[in-house]
Amino acid sequence: MGDIWSALLLTLVAGAAMPLGAALALSATCRQLPSAVTHGIMAFGGGALLAAIALVLVPHGREALSGPVALAAFAGGGATFYVIDRRLESGGGRGAQLLAMLLDYLPEALAIGAILAAETERAILLAGLIFLQNVPEGFAAFRDIVRDGAVRGIRIVALFASLALLGPACAGIGFVFLSDMPAVLGFVMMFAAGGILYLIFQDIAPGSYDGGKWSPALGAVLGFTLGLSGDLMIG
Repeated sequence: MGDIWSALLLTLVAGAAMPLGAALALSATCRQLPSAVTHGIMAFGGGALLAAIALVLVPHGREALSGPVALAAFAGGGATFYVIDRRLESGGGRGAQLLAMLLDYLPEALAIGAILAAETERAILLAGLIFLQNVPEGFAAFRDIVRDGAVRGIRIVALFASLALLGPACAGIGFVFLSDMPAVLGFVMMFAAGGILYLIFQDIAPGSYDGGKWSPALGAVLGFTLGLSGDLMIG
C-alpha cells in the first residue's frame, strides 16, 4: 500500500504544476507581458512536449509492442486527434494546448504507477520532469483558452486544478492493473505520442510564431533541453 500512496502523491504533485502554470499566466495577463515573452513560453511548452514524445513516450511505449502495433497506435493517435482538432476548430479552436498537455501528463502518470514498485528512482525523476513540463504547458494552455475572453481566468485555473486529480487516478490504474500489462501501457503511450505530434505542428508551433522574432524558436530549444536533461538524469 505504501507504493500506491507514493504513486498517487507523485502524480498529484506533478499535476499541480498545471494550475500553477495557469496561475502564472493569469498574473502575466494582468501585467500584459510582451508578446515575445508569452510566445517564447508557449514554444517552450511545445519543445517540452516534443521531448516527451522523443524521450519518454515513444522509446518506452514501443518496448513491449511489435513494430506494426506500435506504428498503428502512433498513427491512430495522430488521426484521432486530427478529428478532435477539427471539432475544436468548428467550435472556435480553443483547447489544443490543453489536449496536448493532458496527452502528455496522463500516460506518464500511468507509467509512474506501473513502474514505481520496480524502479522507484525512475518514477520519482519522471514525476519531477512532468512537473517541470507542466508549468509552461499550463501557461500556454491557459493562454490558448482565455485568448478571446469567453472564459474567466480564475475559472480556468480551477479547471486545471481539478484536471490535476486525473493524474493520481491514472497512477492508481497503472499501479494496480498495468504493471503486469506492459503492452497495454505501451499502446497508450504510442497513441498519445501520435496525438501530441499532430497537435504540436497543427496548433502549438503556429500559435507560438511571433513575426520572425527569435524567442519562440529558442524557447522550443530550451523546452526540449529541459526534457533531455530529465531523460539523462533518469538514465
